[in-house]
Amino acid sequence: MPVPDYQFIMLPLLKFVADEQIHKFRELIKSLAQEFKLTEEDRRELLPSGKQPLFDNRVGWANTYLKKAGLLQSEKRGFVQITELGLEVLNTNPARIDAAFLRQYDSFNQFVGTNGKDSAERNEQTVEADNQTPKEKLEEAYQQINRLLIGQLSDQLAKIDPYKFEELVLDLLQAIGYGGNRSEAAQVTKKSADGGIDGIINEDRLGLDKIYIQAKRYNNTVPVKEVRDFAGAMLAHNARKGVFITTSDFPSSAKDFADKIDRTLILIDGKRLAELMIEYNIGISPKETFVYKEIYSDYFEG
Repeated sequence: MPVPDYQFIMLPLLKFVADEQIHKFRELIKSLAQEFKLTEEDRRELLPSGKQPLFDNRVGWANTYLKKAGLLQSEKRGFVQITELGLEVLNTNPARIDAAFLRQYDSFNQFVGTNGKDSAERNEQTVEADNQTPKEKLEEAYQQINRLLIGQLSDQLAKIDPYKFEELVLDLLQAIGYGGNRSEAAQVTKKSADGGIDGIINEDRLGLDKIYIQAKRYNNTVPVKEVRDFAGAMLAHNARKGVFITTSDFPSSAKDFADKIDRTLILIDGKRLAELMIEYNIGISPKETFVYKEIYSDYFEG
């Protein structure tokens, strides 16, 4: 089955701790995964940020909501135990426990933030109808903004001067960590006689090895011949490492060719280029920063 939403997880989670014992939270995640018959692929599904398993996140929020309603407690970080109230709820044999069910507890209402009748009604509709955890919603919104920015960058790259595009590529590679400062890390070869090489960048600060670069602005798919020609230019320069970057994309034949040759040739298409520009702030500037914070429990321990 697909990964269940966090509200669907609440009742099974409460039942797993009905023995009144103290349970390790990580073990509960494993038990619930077995209960829902999740595959290894299901367990590996990540949040949009790619930094946490989706199922683990949803179990975590189910645990948080149940604790805020008073049905679970945690005397020590990483451990969970049912409360007397939680046992009373299970004794009523509820068909489902979700945000609507938890509305009967004042502590839960305070947690989700209801102020006044109108705002309370709007908040109730939002919490109860939404099966995404707050962190999922935050990360999804971030991804939506990034997708919009990728589209805007693609529009700019489609119009950029070809020589300026070569400089942009070198700036990006230098920002990623190749070479030292801008003047010593990279050079753009002359347009009149580059021999199929648009730029050269040191792989490290000392210049122990060099990476050869082809940076081409295309509106259509890059012909595989261009990739072969670049590989030939690398061979002529006795180069072992190269990067071909474009504003469009590569056909599968070009990717197969790059994988089979006896030197390292990395192909970066327009979408990946825009993603890297966002990651390393090339051609963009941060406007607002939102920091997701969690309790550092060790600080409060003696």
